[in-house]
Amino acid sequence: MELSKPAEIFDRDVEWAELVRFATDDRRGATLGVVSGRRRQGKTLLLYELARAAGGFYFGATEATPTESLRRLGEALGRHTGAPGPVHLVDWSSAVDALLALGRERQLPVVIDEFPYLARASRDLPSVIQHALTPGRAERTDSRSRLLLCGSALSFMGGLLAGSAPLRGRAGLELPVAPLDYRAAAAFWGISDPSLAARVFAIVGGTPAYRREYVQDDSPEGPGDFDDWVVRAVLNPARPLFREARYLLAEDPDLRDTAVYHSVLAAVAEGNGTRGGIAGFIGRKATDLQHPLTVLEDAGLLVREPDPLRSGRSRYRIAEPLITFYQTVMRPAWTALEQRRGTDVWRRSERRYTSGVLGPAFEEIVRQWAVRFAAPDTLGGIAAEASSGVLTDPASRTSLELDLVALGEPPPGDGPRPLLAVGEVKWGRTLGVPDLDRLARARDLLVARPGLDARGAQLLLASGAGFTDDLRQVAQRRPDVVLVDPARLYTGD
Repeated sequence: MELSKPAEIFDRDVEWAELVRFATDDRRGATLGVVSGRRRQGKTLLLYELARAAGGFYFGATEATPTESLRRLGEALGRHTGAPGPVHLVDWSSAVDALLALGRERQLPVVIDEFPYLARASRDLPSVIQHALTPGRAERTDSRSRLLLCGSALSFMGGLLAGSAPLRGRAGLELPVAPLDYRAAAAFWGISDPSLAARVFAIVGGTPAYRREYVQDDSPEGPGDFDDWVVRAVLNPARPLFREARYLLAEDPDLRDTAVYHSVLAAVAEGNGTRGGIAGFIGRKATDLQHPLTVLEDAGLLVREPDPLRSGRSRYRIAEPLITFYQTVMRPAWTALEQRRGTDVWRRSERRYTSGVLGPAFEEIVRQWAVRFAAPDTLGGIAAEASSGVLTDPASRTSLELDLVALGEPPPGDGPRPLLAVGEVKWGRTLGVPDLDRLARARDLLVARPGLDARGAQLLLASGAGFTDDLRQVAQRRPDVVLVDPARLYTGD
């Protein structure tokens, strides 16, 4: 069965193809799939359109008692099957069997959206589904329902198939719906200027709903409109985007002590990426941070990135750009913003935005480019991962902070892992030959380090402000020097 992606779904070709493959599998036997992702990423649109295109069943759960949820589900089943009235469901066992019965005649998707609402009110529901999908059980064997459970509570959804969870081993699809990458986000916002696209991405990231529902399709008309757009669309109390960063924490049921979580996020936004730095910023012991850091990671709001150059060391970064913008620009001036003094706040905050929001976002864009868009010839191979790293220079007893450390795939056996590139990334500073010399020194140190093959590592310099003429001349003569500007990030490889 061929199901064309509806025109109203932007991008998401991979996600749509995976859902179609799962939903149209014509083998006998009901199967289970799990779809997860933070709110506002378009999961509901994907699943609703899938169900509509395939003639399947879609049910959106709400926060309700089990009795009310069963009644609503029975009403939806009655409408779907053309029954004279609601289907009477006495419990969740009968409800799940009724969902499996939808696939007796043919394969079709059966979507339960916002599944965590149901499972939190009825704790045994995952076990009920596990039992319903028991191999050899007639209700499963005689069905070709493709049951899709979807949810936005990442910590809950991640636990559905983990460890000793009842549904572990039952799912044939586990599909995350992530934010759009920076290139897709620029196309979605209709922004063709690379520098403007980077500045907008640093605030709203790749969440599709932030353009549609949250600012009513208000996109900057050009570079000269950026400041006015920030004031009217982001710092405007009348726009839903204004309070969105706060709601991202408030709506996750696992984030109970929001004051602590806001403080942790504020610490990271201020550049305190280590556990010790976070503890010092918020006035807690490092040992007291295990729980809030784990919860924020599970909720998809924090990402812990191991330092590839220092074993056992890692740094945290905020996964959602809007939260970084809120913590850096909005939270310190919240009262003034509520009083509609957004223009004054933005004028005073431009330096904080550039250093605390745009700079780190530009670094992350360059890392994404290295992994997803850079040609193998550019870096001398395909980058498997890219992150920042800290290298100690024993001669000067100083630390060299590298904004980009791009590694290739680990080789078979015990051979050294290829280091493809080390990089310096700066948004607002023109890079020159001294920056190149610093990277060359770092590469020399890494060549002597066991476990890494740094002999062919490229020296990558990325800047939003450009490069000196001297550096450009050197880059023309040396194939190991890679210069990256916003235009190359958005259109080149």
